Amino acid sequence: MARLSSFFIFSFFLQVALFATCCRGESKEQQHQLPKKHVPLFIFGDSILDAGNNNYINTSTLDQANFWPYGLTFFNYPTGRFSDGRLIPDFIAKYAKLPLIPPFLQPGFRQYYLGVNFASAGAGALVETFQGFVIDLKTQLRYYYKVDSWFRHKLGNDEAKATMSRAVHLFSIGTNDYASPFLTNSTILNNYNKSTYVGMVIGNITTVINGIYKRGGRKFAFINLPDLGCVPGMRIIKSGNNGSCFEEATRLASLHNKALSKLLYELEKQLKGFKYSLFDLNSNLRQRMEHPSKYGFKEGETACCGTGEYRGVLSCGGKRPVKEFQLCKHPQKYVFWDSLHLTERTYKQLADQMWGGATSDSHDVGPYNIKQLFRIP
Repeated sequence: MARLSSFFIFSFFLQVALFATCCRGESKEQQHQLPKKHVPLFIFGDSILDAGNNNYINTSTLDQANFWPYGLTFFNYPTGRFSDGRLIPDFIAKYAKLPLIPPFLQPGFRQYYLGVNFASAGAGALVETFQGFVIDLKTQLRYYYKVDSWFRHKLGNDEAKATMSRAVHLFSIGTNDYASPFLTNSTILNNYNKSTYVGMVIGNITTVINGIYKRGGRKFAFINLPDLGCVPGMRIIKSGNNGSCFEEATRLASLHNKALSKLLYELEKQLKGFKYSLFDLNSNLRQRMEHPSKYGFKEGETACCGTGEYRGVLSCGGKRPVKEFQLCKHPQKYVFWDSLHLTERTYKQLADQMWGGATSDSHDVGPYNIKQLFRIP
C-alpha cells in the first residue's frame, strides 16, 4: 500500500513537472507564433489610460479605483480603471487585434511582446505633481527602459530596436500638473508665470520622447488636454462660481495644448522617422458636454457618480475622504463617470475617432490616426 501511494505521489509530481515544462515550452513557442512584424502598444500617462498600476503602489484612495462601483458595466468588478468600464487604450488594443494591455506592476510573470501599460492615475510630467502618491512620467520611462532591456535579452539588440520602432507609444499626460495646484492649495503657480510653468511640463515630456526615441521608438500618439476648468471636479473649486468653468485652469490647458502641438510638429522635422498622431480631446469632449444628445447622451456636465453640484466631489464609491455619493442608473447616458473621468461609452467614441478619424481637412486627429500608425512599417 505504501509503495502504491509512493507510486501515485511520484506520478503526480512527474505530471506537474511535465506540465510546467510544457507550459514553459508553449510560452517560447508563442514568441515564434507572433506575426514577424507585430506592433506592440506601450502606454504612458495618467488616469485616462491607467489600467490598474495604482492598485500595486502605496497611495491614497483618491488615486485608486479598485473598489465598487468602478468597473461595474463591462468587467463587472473593479480593475483599477477610473470608469464604469473600458478606457481608450482598451479599445485601441481591440482595434489593433491585441489583448487588453496589462499594467506594468501587475504581479506575476508577464510577456511584454504585445506591449505594457505604465500609466498611473494622478501622474504628471513634473515629479512634484502628487509626489509620493503616483508613478510620475520619468519613472514610467525608467520602467520602459526595463522592458526595452527585456526585449534585448529575448530578441537581441537589432530585433529589439526594430520591434520598438514598430511599436505605438500612447500618451495622456499634463492634466494633473495643471489641476493639482488648485486641488491641493499649492502655491507653486505663484513662483512661475503661466508660460514658464507650461514650459517645464513640456520640457519633461520632450525628455521622455527623446528617451524613447533613443531606444528605437518612432511612432507616438498623444491626447491633448480637456477644457480642464469645465470638468465637474474643477467647476466646484471656487465657491460662488455659479457653475461656470474655472477659467484659470482652462487657460493653462489651452497654453499646454498649443505648446504640445508645436513640440510634436518640430520633433517631426528634427527626428528622422518620427511620426505622430495628436488627438484633439479638448474640442471633442467639449462638443459632447455642450450637445450631449447629438452623441447619444442625456447628460453632458453632471457626472454619473459622486456628490455635490455636478457631482463634482470625488467621492464615488465612498472610500475617499468624502463618503457620501450618488450613482446614476444608466452610466451610458452620461458623458462623465465621476468628477474627473469619463464613462466607457464616451471613451469608446473618442477611441473610435483616434483610431480611424479622418486626417485630411480635420483638426480632430492628425497628421496620422492611430490605425495608420499601426500600419506604418
